[in-house]
Amino acid sequence: MESIMKAHLPALTPVRLLGLLFASAATIGTLAAHAADQATPRPEPVPFVAPRNSDMPAGPEGELIDYGRRLMVETRRLLPNNVGAAMNCTSCHLGEAKVPFASPFVGISHRFPQYNPRANRVVTLEDRVNGCMMRSMNGKPLDKRSREMAAMIAYMDWLSEDIPEHGLVQGMGIGKVDTTLVPDMENGRRIYVAQCASCHGAEGQGLQDAAGEFIFPPLWGDLSFNIGAGMARLYKAAEFVKTSMPVGVHTDGRLGQGYVLSDQEAVDVAGYFTHQPRPDFPAKVNDWPDPSKRPKDARY
Repeated sequence: MESIMKAHLPALTPVRLLGLLFASAATIGTLAAHAADQATPRPEPVPFVAPRNSDMPAGPEGELIDYGRRLMVETRRLLPNNVGAAMNCTSCHLGEAKVPFASPFVGISHRFPQYNPRANRVVTLEDRVNGCMMRSMNGKPLDKRSREMAAMIAYMDWLSEDIPEHGLVQGMGIGKVDTTLVPDMENGRRIYVAQCASCHGAEGQGLQDAAGEFIFPPLWGDLSFNIGAGMARLYKAAEFVKTSMPVGVHTDGRLGQGYVLSDQEAVDVAGYFTHQPRPDFPAKVNDWPDPSKRPKDARY
């Protein structure tokens, strides 16, 4: 029997043994990856349902949630030491962050912690809030232990509480445009004059009421979002413009917003206003430490 086995089994030379070890490791890795895939539930599409403010709980919990809502709507007024731009959270997260495809917070709490390619690390929801404070608000981060941060997170959690943990909310994000399109800046200028200037100003300065409060935010200039903001990116801005701008133009959607411009028109006008002067973001030198993850529409 021993002679038969020797005749049919190849000799285990060092090279062959190393090959077997690599093959075994690869097989184990594949099985582990498959097991992980099986263990992670696939996201299930769920309808977009935002709770009513009247459904907030009573007592201290409800007060904290409502304070978070107010911070989203009145960010500049309530956080003057942290906000440098003439912006509120709801300048980008429309309608108290309850509008589909307008960067809503419905279901947002279940998406964090998550990997952020710009930071090349896993970030928390608090990290994401402070990223907006420093970039979109051109300001300073909140103390993560502050009542203000706790209130913002409480509001987001409340907006997410009726969404399944692994639910894929229909209406999350800001929609998509064709990212192969090249902007026509001159056509973008014409579109801006026709569709945007009545609210955002001929020079992108925004629109203020008699008390000096900004009704519509500036799209460029010293009081706008800085170059590190997501809205300073061509295709991100175009996606937002297509699905959420202009507002009050038809009877569809909560704000009568969006779906007026084609993909090309949205890219054209986004190309026009994102390339106007705006504040710098010195910390941009730390963005995308892995250059392969840098999006093609990044401004730096």
